[in-house]
Amino acid sequence: MKFRTAAAEDLIPMVQMLADDVLGALREDASLPLSSGYTEAFQHIQNDPNNELVVAEQSGQVIAMMQLTYIPHLISQGTWRCLVEGVRVHSSCRGQGVGHALFAWVIDRAKQRGCHWLQLTSDKQRPDAIRFYESLGFVASHEGFKLNLN
Repeated sequence: MKFRTAAAEDLIPMVQMLADDVLGALREDASLPLSSGYTEAFQHIQNDPNNELVVAEQSGQVIAMMQLTYIPHLISQGTWRCLVEGVRVHSSCRGQGVGHALFAWVIDRAKQRGCHWLQLTSDKQRPDAIRFYESLGFVASHEGFKLNLN
């Protein structure tokens, strides 16, 4: 398995993975051609030095993805945090250790970037994902809030 920065040709398989679950099916649109919103967001992420889209590739196929956002904080004496979002493992590859390998890679990457904290959120409707993150040592130490602006 190889981890690398996502390229433009990875956009379709990434959107397909985002749409391939109960929640994603409600908010994503993997029909082709892809909505221009995906392409625009991809370009913004690529152009931002504090954002990375990372894919895991096996036998030439994208099998997992995540977005990393590096955030400088005044909190904790000016430390950096790495926010992990959009984690997906292709449905045919789940339960094969891909997620564990992906997070081993991202922990090393966050340390390389000087981060003191790795944080993420998971929808409460994803109990399997929550159990997975807890198995990695993540602790539900804060209560998260979101406000829909649409």
